[in-house]
This record gives sequence, C-alpha cells and structure tokens, in this order.
Amino acid sequence: MRTSLPIISVIFSAIVVTTAFAQPGSGDDGSQARKRYLPEYTKSGELILPKNYHEWVYVGSPLTPNALNGGKANFPEFHNVYIEPGSYAIYKKTGKFPEGTIFFKELQLTLPGQNPDGSRTEASGRGYFPGKFNGADVTVKDSKRYADTGGWGYFNFNHHEPKAPTATAKPNNECAFCHRASAKKDDIWTQFYPLLDN
Repeated sequence: MRTSLPIISVIFSAIVVTTAFAQPGSGDDGSQARKRYLPEYTKSGELILPKNYHEWVYVGSPLTPNALNGGKANFPEFHNVYIEPGSYAIYKKTGKFPEGTIFFKELQLTLPGQNPDGSRTEASGRGYFPGKFNGADVTVKDSKRYADTGGWGYFNFNHHEPKAPTATAKPNNECAFCHRASAKKDDIWTQFYPLLDN
C-alpha cells in the first residue's frame, strides 16, 4: 500500500486541479461569466477593427456569386460571419443580443470560375471555393449610439485587402435599411445562421 500512495496522491492532485479549473465563475446568476470583447473607438468615434475575430464563434458563410446574379451581385463574396463569444453566450441563454454585441463579416472572394455559372471543378466536385480575403464589414449593437439605424452600427473596413484600421458608421439608407426590412430577428439575418435561429 505504501508504494501506491504517491500514485494516489498524484491522481488526487490532478482531480483537484481539474476541478478547480472547471468551477464556474461568479456571474450575476451564479453561472460562469465569460469575459466579453467590447467595441473600441477612436477619440473621433471611429470603430477600431476588432482583434482576434478568427477565434470568435463562426456562424456561417452566405454566398451570392456574380455569375448567378447577372454579373452584378451586391455581395459576390463568401460572407464568413463571426460573433463575439461572450455576446453569443448571452444570446444563447436569453434569446437576445446584448448591448455591445459585435458581428464580424469577413469577405472572401471565390476562386475563378471554370463554368458559365462561375463554378469550378475540384477534387471534391463542382462548386464554389473560397479564394482571397477581400475586406470586412462589422455590425455593433448600441441602442443609444446607433439609435438612428435601429440600434445597430454598420461599418465597412474596405472592400479589399488590407482591411482598414478604423471605420465610420454607415448612414441609415445603406446597410441598416436592408437589415431592418428583411432580417428575421433584431435586424440580424438569423434565418441564414442555424446557430442563431432559435
């Protein structure tokens, strides 16, 4: 029994350490409080390009290629959409996007087409395949700051690379108009993102 005591001690220590890291933090409701990344602005009020968005929760990639839209698609790229993780956790719990929610939409061109419909054939079959990154759009929820655009601010960080370091909010007659008219929930296109369509 004496020879097995060190082994038991090691196992017990591992359990204690694992349990300690697994314990939930103290949120207002006793659940784990995830630290949120909130919007950052310049002194003049421009939104600063969010950081580490590739580590956020990926929700989907709608695509409306030029070749299927008479060569004039409004949004011809893949829209790789991410939501800030802390905001996503609150949304899944409450069904509402909290103030400070950030959606990051990275634009990504398709690889050049080989067929009239813009598709190409690769080892996996015929379809549309992602190519170069092509800028980004960002949406921020702030009911006071963006009251004129339905409580959401809409930003473009270039429609090409590199992405701009900062961006100003778009007026109501641009992004907000379409979102307010056609998006399913709280001006967000949840109908295209199963992770959000609850």
